[in-house]
Amino acid sequence: MSAEPTVRRVACPGSFDPVTNGHLDIIGRAAGLYDEVVVAVLINQSKSSLFTVEERMAMLTEVTADYGNVRVDSFHGLLVDYCRANEIPAIVKGMRPVGDFDYELQMAQMNRGLAGIETLFMPTNPEYSFLASSLVKEIATYGGDVSSLLPVSVHKRLLSRLDELHRPDGQLR
Repeated sequence: MSAEPTVRRVACPGSFDPVTNGHLDIIGRAAGLYDEVVVAVLINQSKSSLFTVEERMAMLTEVTADYGNVRVDSFHGLLVDYCRANEIPAIVKGMRPVGDFDYELQMAQMNRGLAGIETLFMPTNPEYSFLASSLVKEIATYGGDVSSLLPVSVHKRLLSRLDELHRPDGQLR
């Protein structure tokens, strides 16, 4: 009698407001290493987002459709509670070269201490090492070209949303 094979599952959490090519790079690389990657979109009521959770999930579902082992979900509260409830033993995080390490290491140690959930750090592709959703939004708000930093469909949605938010005189609503 053989045991059921263990599904290697990992969570890839974030706000994804909006999803960037850097996010997709980490998701795609994780998809090559794990049987299932759960892209977990954080619901944070205290943080102002450009896109709703539903819109972010829809964008992620669209741009990860080619990966048969990627599933998009959302969570609120502690990520470790979400992981435990969904039998996800590990978290994968992209690590940019400067600034991320101290905070992410503390979070990883806390997650392991609280729930035994491991955190795996994946260095970002050097092509995306400077990339952050907040920076993309700021540049796009002032008319900068961010088309090379986002999937085509996400770029279109970003420009559309920014058009909705600006009055004809160029001021924010």
